[in-house]
Amino acid sequence: MTTSSELEEAAQVLVAPGKGILAADESLATIAKRFGPAGIPSTEENRRAYREMLFTTPGLSEFVSGVILYDETMRQAGSAGPLPDVLTRAGIIPGIKVDTGAKPLAACPSETVTEGLDGLRERLAEYRSLGARFAKWRAVIRIGDGIPSDACLEVNAHALGRYAALCQERGLVPIVEPEVLMDGPHSLARAGDVTSAVLERVFRALFVQGVSLEGMLLKPNMVLPGAESPERASVAEVAAATLRVLRRQVPAAVPGIVFLSGGQDERRATVHLNAINSDSGPRPWRLSFSYGRALQDSALAAWGGRPSGSPAGQHALYHRARCNGAASRGAYSEAMERDGRGMEVPPARPH
Repeated sequence: MTTSSELEEAAQVLVAPGKGILAADESLATIAKRFGPAGIPSTEENRRAYREMLFTTPGLSEFVSGVILYDETMRQAGSAGPLPDVLTRAGIIPGIKVDTGAKPLAACPSETVTEGLDGLRERLAEYRSLGARFAKWRAVIRIGDGIPSDACLEVNAHALGRYAALCQERGLVPIVEPEVLMDGPHSLARAGDVTSAVLERVFRALFVQGVSLEGMLLKPNMVLPGAESPERASVAEVAAATLRVLRRQVPAAVPGIVFLSGGQDERRATVHLNAINSDSGPRPWRLSFSYGRALQDSALAAWGGRPSGSPAGQHALYHRARCNGAASRGAYSEAMERDGRGMEVPPARPH
């Protein structure tokens, strides 16, 4: 049986200095959308080959401490054995996405609640037997006219708390992900107010349900104006707004905060993470990354579904992981966007 000290140790390892988490837990529908623009059929074999290419990147463990897997990937094997074992041998901790997605919330138009609590205790036990040592659950919060509602905040916070308690019962570190979406024309201030309200509800639910804060991680959005907002916030303004919310709402007992990229392009996500870590104010938690597309986009474009593209795909992933590892220490610079030959590494083309 896993003790609380073992959970705390695992959480600390996941936010070790200079390291973050690769989110490779795309659902079948989502990865099909990623593969489509590159002309890659979303077959089980192609999905396996892509994930194996990512996971076997030489030196990835220098900057990546853990990888979040999808159920299919957790059960797949590559040329070197089961994919979770491939990660473990590389010094990277396997994790698992356990929610079943955001579904319409009854009586709350345009809002959702994340489902997946039914049977979760048993699924967590199985995932642990397959090699998982942490898990992730994502709640989705939209900003709009009259939303988010109190009902939406309450039910999603409750689900995150219940999930986290079950994870710790089964010996897995829970990553708690309440994402306030960038969609919409809202201002930076409105994003900050909503993010603050969301985090206040989430930590209240975690406390009520007996979750050990020392044995969990938080995966929030950065505070950003809406994608359709006429307002444009500077890098410094985003960092200040994000830290202001976190300092007010996240207890110091939480060992680490691993940001999602939330639709930012890969370089912007790195620049913002670096600015947040360059702030001179108090930061009682480690601040790192748990990026999906902001780590993978260039790698997917370089790989292109071709075995011959694996070295280029791995080079692109290593490069972005290195940049974000530096940003998690406030040590990133634009000069790092050049590869070992002094050539500019191009960002992925927008899909």
